[in-house]
Amino acid sequence: MKTINIAKLAARTPKELETESIYSIAINTIKGLPITLSDFKNKKILFVNVASKCGFTKQYKELQALSDSYTEELVVIGLPCNQFGNQEPGDAPQIQEFCSLNFGVTFLLTEKINVKGSRQHPLYKWLTSKDLNGKKDSKVKWNFQKYLVGSNGNFIDYYLSATAPTSLKITKNI
Repeated sequence: MKTINIAKLAARTPKELETESIYSIAINTIKGLPITLSDFKNKKILFVNVASKCGFTKQYKELQALSDSYTEELVVIGLPCNQFGNQEPGDAPQIQEFCSLNFGVTFLLTEKINVKGSRQHPLYKWLTSKDLNGKKDSKVKWNFQKYLVGSNGNFIDYYLSATAPTSLKITKNI
């Protein structure tokens, strides 16, 4: 799998950047196995930075409902992150157990990542940069901010934490 080198991207022209795809970004499951995002071509992907000790943690239930309701059209991917109020302090087994026992989560969870700052994961560089996603700049403001990518890998939109996963703002785009 091809990994994007962000330093090299910075030197590219906008035309060259158009050839980069979200499907070329490397990320691992919560168990450390590689995820091939291109396996999800022809489905939309909802990326959500998640945390176990957040006021929005109850959204796990709605994320699971969304995943269950749109199995043919959508893949939900939860990305544990501890950058907002240290609200995801657990390790991978603790996070997985918490999500499974408390919310019945069966959708895909990734390794713990950074969604902002100097150690921002390449996936979030793509999601938050108009130069990379071709549509919109954004900043991740808190846990449970959502990013929707289309079935052909195009950026659709992002939704702040207070937007419920099953809200019309999101479901109208699925």
